[in-house]
Amino acid sequence: MAVSASPLDIHPSLAMVSVAPPGREEQDAYAISAEFYDVLQAERDGARVRRLYRRDVGNARLGVLDVGAGTGRVTLMSLMESRVPVHAVEPARSMRSPLMTRLASLPADLRTRVTVHPHTLDEADLHEVADVAVCHNTIACLDPASRRALWPAIAEALVPGSALLIQLPPARLPHHETTHDLPTQRIGRHEYGGRMVASADANRIRTRFHYWVRGEGGLLREHHETFWM
Repeated sequence: MAVSASPLDIHPSLAMVSVAPPGREEQDAYAISAEFYDVLQAERDGARVRRLYRRDVGNARLGVLDVGAGTGRVTLMSLMESRVPVHAVEPARSMRSPLMTRLASLPADLRTRVTVHPHTLDEADLHEVADVAVCHNTIACLDPASRRALWPAIAEALVPGSALLIQLPPARLPHHETTHDLPTQRIGRHEYGGRMVASADANRIRTRFHYWVRGEGGLLREHHETFWM
């Protein structure tokens, strides 16, 4: 199995929001961010997905495995760029719901090629279903036990000689707290925006998201969510 690490200018905001870590649905950590991800970050992440993975996905001959499908950027790209079955693994219900809605709007010939697995990969019990696997915005979010369980599950799901494409986590802890403003977007009369604050906490990166929605009269609502890398 060939393993290629993508040459990323990885940003913590992209690493933390788009993918749910493997786990039971009651541990869904993306209940807040799922509402805002497609609005604030998916366009930029979609372009990155096409740049990093399109060529390998287009060469798939057996199937494509999307580990941590989130709201579906890799899954949708894989359906468009390949002619093989696509397996989307997404255990978080909050992220899987927009994925399913997006898939439901596709033509029937595309829908019949994609299967959504609402479990972690080790629970999905997939055996030699693909020759290309993509782990986009996934590895950084996993705790050590989940990461150890992921590797044999990927090996089981792929055939010999497959390509495994991994977006690597940041190589080091941040030296100081950094803030990144998410691009503001307007939908109707409301404006959506947010920011991400990353800082080191022991041997982990603490990533805090602040989301807001504003109307003509000012702030309508705001939400906060914290992730760990």
